[in-house]
Amino acid sequence: MASENSPSWSQVFKDVGDLLTFRISRERLQALGNRHLALGLGSTWLVGIGRYWDDPGAKLLQHLGVGSLAYVFALAMLLFLLMWPLRPAAWSYRQVLTFVTLTSPPALLYAIPVEMVTDIPTASRINVWFLLLVASWRVALLFFYLARSARLSPLARTVTTLLPLMGIVVALSLLNLERAVFNIMGGLRESTAADAAYELVFYLSWLAYLAFPFVAAVYAIIVFNAWQQHKTQAALEALDSEP
Repeated sequence: MASENSPSWSQVFKDVGDLLTFRISRERLQALGNRHLALGLGSTWLVGIGRYWDDPGAKLLQHLGVGSLAYVFALAMLLFLLMWPLRPAAWSYRQVLTFVTLTSPPALLYAIPVEMVTDIPTASRINVWFLLLVASWRVALLFFYLARSARLSPLARTVTTLLPLMGIVVALSLLNLERAVFNIMGGLRESTAADAAYELVFYLSWLAYLAFPFVAAVYAIIVFNAWQQHKTQAALEALDSEP
């Protein structure tokens, strides 16, 4: 039974469904509470276990889903700090963390053991499509969240969406470089169904390296303009308050 200040679990699941289908209102986004966060963390944990359950090269913490939980806390902090200089409306780490965890369900696609029902080349292609689908879905959700909840301008949303994506892609390429990409190119180990996805991340990382200076420069300009507007507004409010 829901407490007086907590939504029912049926409402929580409805909110998550509406978020994942881009139908949730700003008021409901701002009202995401403890039950939403609990559901998001639980989903993240299960997705983390499913993501690595059939990966013999994964670490113990990855098999236990701990790595995915640590990832969402770090990603939420990155997004919170990245957007904070732009002074978005009603911006808090807890709200960002709740949102990030609630975007985890699409990654259940990673738990499908396609390599068990098809050959390795076909499984590799399917895994690449899974990667593209989940990544695109999550990027669209972030763009939606920054528009509806944070109320950032289209340019600010685009730049602040691209910057963390670039960092994540580069980090993923570095984390999987030795175990996947270098070994694939050097023919040092047997192929797996995840190889094509690792290669895609590797090539995307090079695009991220090339585009990062330009995007970072635009971000710096947007931050400068935001702080200038804040100073101007504060000065006008001070003048209005004078007798």
